[in-house]
Amino acid sequence: MNKVISGKKNNIIINYVENNLKQYIVVTLIFIIGIFMGVLFVNEATDEQKSEINSYINNYIDNIKAQNKDGNIANFKSNVRDNIILAIILWFAGTTIIGILIVFGMVIFRGFCLGYTISACSVTIGITKGIVFTFVSILLQNILFIPAILTLGVSSIKLYQSIMKDKRKENIKLEIIRHTIISVIMLLVLILSAFVEYWGSYKLLLATIKYF
Repeated sequence: MNKVISGKKNNIIINYVENNLKQYIVVTLIFIIGIFMGVLFVNEATDEQKSEINSYINNYIDNIKAQNKDGNIANFKSNVRDNIILAIILWFAGTTIIGILIVFGMVIFRGFCLGYTISACSVTIGITKGIVFTFVSILLQNILFIPAILTLGVSSIKLYQSIMKDKRKENIKLEIIRHTIISVIMLLVLILSAFVEYWGSYKLLLATIKYF
């Protein structure tokens, strides 16, 4: 019975991606552009900015080495709050025609943050260690976080396209309901990603931080 239910869930996800493949490609490209912008920003930073980046990364590593649990709990609460705000913004922006630009901007920004983090770690502790540190510290939660953000972006695009094609109130209400359902599901995934970061990535960091 569980296998049947699991299979149906997988089919729903696969069908959704296949039916919206063009939108996923667009949103993914926007996200990748954001990553490159983040990498470029660090590479083109001034010496003073690089010094600030180095200080921030080193302080973060020192806090992990000191096993600062209070700081980690604060980060967890902050991540949950930020993810909830992010999902609400993307949901609201997706329900307006003009808001689609905000959606694209948020997707680029999240890609920028990822690219910035990877590049900043590489500049601070070296390319090899930087990549390994980034892999250990952010991989697990981003397995959930990135698909959730991309799906929120796709849902917003679909709503925008549907409204532009059919502006009847009945259609708009139906599409907004669909967008809301998807947004709520992705919000839960984003919150789960924060839990994964707190319980998974943090423990993984504690086990490997002595090498950095």
